[in-house]
Amino acid sequence: TDRKKLHTAPVGQVFRLRPLHVLVATGGGYAGYRKYEDYKLEQMEKRGIEVPVKLASEWEVALYKSVPTRLLSRAWGRLNQVELPTWLRKPVYSLYIWTFGVNMKEAAVEDLHHYRNLSEFFRRKLKPQARPVCCLHSVISPSDGKILNFGQIKNCEVEQVKGVTYSLESFLGPRVCTEELQFSQAPSGNSFQQQLVTKEGNELYHCVIYLAPGDYHCFHSPTDWRVSHRRHFPGSLMSVNPGVARWIKELFCHNERVVLTGDWKYGFFSLTAVGATNVGSIRIYFDQDLHTNSPSYSKGSYNDFSFVSNNNKEGISMRKGEHLGEFNLGSTIVLIFEAPKDFKFHLKAGQKIHFGEALGSL
Repeated sequence: TDRKKLHTAPVGQVFRLRPLHVLVATGGGYAGYRKYEDYKLEQMEKRGIEVPVKLASEWEVALYKSVPTRLLSRAWGRLNQVELPTWLRKPVYSLYIWTFGVNMKEAAVEDLHHYRNLSEFFRRKLKPQARPVCCLHSVISPSDGKILNFGQIKNCEVEQVKGVTYSLESFLGPRVCTEELQFSQAPSGNSFQQQLVTKEGNELYHCVIYLAPGDYHCFHSPTDWRVSHRRHFPGSLMSVNPGVARWIKELFCHNERVVLTGDWKYGFFSLTAVGATNVGSIRIYFDQDLHTNSPSYSKGSYNDFSFVSNNNKEGISMRKGEHLGEFNLGSTIVLIFEAPKDFKFHLKAGQKIHFGEALGSL
């Protein structure tokens, strides 16, 4: 009679699985598994073993997309803005430096106590002499990183890594029919690739540069050119490391990206900054109206902005090596441009490159 009654509730009321919880748990676990697979592929590459191409199925891509990477990236961006106590800065930054192999001797300010938060540390400036700009070649690397792929574009398909392609039109979006871009007035029956070429005898070329978390996070103008137009594609923020780029076809078309198009002395020129997991924002210094990684967006949508106006007939003129923008963390830069047939790249796939070094020339 002294025993107390234990009141219980049905198990379903105590522990209730919600669809979002299932998606997050399943997607997160699968993302972890993919990270492990990527690590194994990287080890195979280091040993010189050729990695076979194995593309993700539609359900695998959908499952990966179920991970709330945009929400996590916004949270990461806010965390980066939190000011760290002075005593905590050196241990936190030292761990990051050790993990990703950051060379702080190149930084304009080597004292780790100087950086109030992670965001300032990620966007650290370099010493002027750390990245000399090559004057002998017409196109230089806009950033530090790893060369994933480069070469001539054929059949409107671009290689993101060896053996895995994406559609040129899906990546850049519909052709911008404005007089200021000086695109060729090609017949509508011609391919999208042919419509971008402005001069007879020219070809389209591309180069993909992957920025790892330990790389210098700013990017610069790769040549002297004129930026006429910006197109912003909201989208997913999946990882863009080489392992995932080898696994997901048209990865760069799925992810959020900012496409800058215009022209240089040989015709059409574009630079695209591709977002990725934990890249809370893509910033273009001269574009104050650009806002990336917004909480909501319409699938497949994009928005355009022209830098050519009645007051500014020339657009934005950029000099080779001039500061252009920055990422919050590592990501990818894709160059797509027109040049004569004798344009030659001075690169090897997989090589490390620094901002200012030569990409190619005539």
